[in-house]
Amino acid sequence: MSYARLILFSLLAVVATSSVAQAEGRVGYVNLERILRDSAPAVRAQKKLELEFAKRDQELGKFADQLKQLQATLEKNAVTMSESERTKRDREFADLNREFQRKQREAREDFNQRRNEELAGVIERANRAVKQIAEAEKYDVIFQEAVWASPRIDITDKVIRALDDSKPAK
Repeated sequence: MSYARLILFSLLAVVATSSVAQAEGRVGYVNLERILRDSAPAVRAQKKLELEFAKRDQELGKFADQLKQLQATLEKNAVTMSESERTKRDREFADLNREFQRKQREAREDFNQRRNEELAGVIERANRAVKQIAEAEKYDVIFQEAVWASPRIDITDKVIRALDDSKPAK
């Protein structure tokens, strides 16, 4: 009896796999990295961030220039300074350098947080565009992550066009 069941299960497996193989599924692929780099909403988000952080970048640049000048002055005058004066100036330089690094780190963290917020909006819009394309063109599945995808199934350009044609979100 178990031999008959084995044959029955084998036949059912063959029938099931052959019917799955006969069903034509439509598969697509989207390169999210390209969307975040090339689409109009992503470019607008990048420009917005650049404007938002331009003043802070300039201030950090000025601070860095001041530190370089102070370091050059210390190195130039180190021979003529007393030991206590040199120690005092070195300590001041180290304190300013730590302050600069702290401000630089805070600026980088703030920028990354804002960038993630802006890109989340772009990703959300891209996902809506992918869903609309999938429904309109009757895709069964669309992947965003793949080791490799054939250009034949890559719909990234369609998604970018859809995003570029859509109105900017306010």
